[in-house]
Amino acid sequence: MMQFKKQQFSDVLGQFGARIITVLMVLAIVGASPVFAEEECEPVDKKRIKIEGYISKSFRKQRKQVFKEFGEIGSSRVALRVYPMGETSKVIAVGRCVPAYIAQHIIRKSMEYSTGVESLVQQQFVHTHWVGVGVTMFDEPSQQIVSADQVKQLLKQDISDEEFHVLYRKLSVPNDLVPFFGLKSPNVKIAQPN
Repeated sequence: MMQFKKQQFSDVLGQFGARIITVLMVLAIVGASPVFAEEECEPVDKKRIKIEGYISKSFRKQRKQVFKEFGEIGSSRVALRVYPMGETSKVIAVGRCVPAYIAQHIIRKSMEYSTGVESLVQQQFVHTHWVGVGVTMFDEPSQQIVSADQVKQLLKQDISDEEFHVLYRKLSVPNDLVPFFGLKSPNVKIAQPN
């Protein structure tokens, strides 16, 4: 009889221990998730901004000068290419750690040397220290079309970094419904601005 109770006690203890371990593992995974903790931005003197994308084909002969103009703001690495066919995409993507003065410089230069700016990519899909000019890697559900007046709002002179990114996130939230094989389907790539 005594041995039977010891066996039962051992089984109950084993089940309880397994549940505790499972709960602790789930808490560790959730606690370590980057979704819950947004890290602070490293300053641009420690981590430079990468400018990547395309300029218009019509500037092929002046490309070295154009690339130099994009990088003249400093604290950046330019990795632009000449778009091989037709017009560049009219998309801009700005990471959340890009200072406003750098983002504005890049937007102005992209309006001059690419086809323009008509869409913004949600920041949740972009690396923190990255700017995309005329990029084609983002699908339409992750973008929002913006007007020329909205782009001018982003280019205001005395806008702080925080105000710029709040406005950018507000303007880049895509539509709730997107075209899908001739129908309007719910957009699964919506992330609300912070």
